[in-house]
Amino acid sequence: MNGQFTLLYDSACPICRGEITWLRRRDRSGNLQVEDIAAQDFDPSRYGLTSEEVSRVLHGIMPDGVVLKGMDAVREAYRAVGLGWIVAPTRFPGLKALSDFLYRSFAKHRIALGRLLQPSCSADRCSVSPTSETRQ
Repeated sequence: MNGQFTLLYDSACPICRGEITWLRRRDRSGNLQVEDIAAQDFDPSRYGLTSEEVSRVLHGIMPDGVVLKGMDAVREAYRAVGLGWIVAPTRFPGLKALSDFLYRSFAKHRIALGRLLQPSCSADRCSVSPTSETRQ
């Protein structure tokens, strides 16, 4: 991969935090960079996006600046860390439509799902201790 893939994730979502932790542990080549959209200093406009857009679904930024959304961002993140084969079937006709639909459903309800998994979550946020999740 020429350059790093940047994944914009929501640390207020415990499921998202877990997935990022899992992916980063497998990123032996340093191809995945992550940015927390819940960080106070996060500015989505540097990618031509709004806060509402990045809050709705996962976004990823290719090294050339192309923005990927939803499952396309998930697929690229897995590819960046060398695990593209895990999500490769989600590109097949039929499975692509299903996985894209399931991802959109998850993204829409991720905070509520997080509250089920982590009772310290409020109506729209989960308590998050300060971390250094963002690689610069």
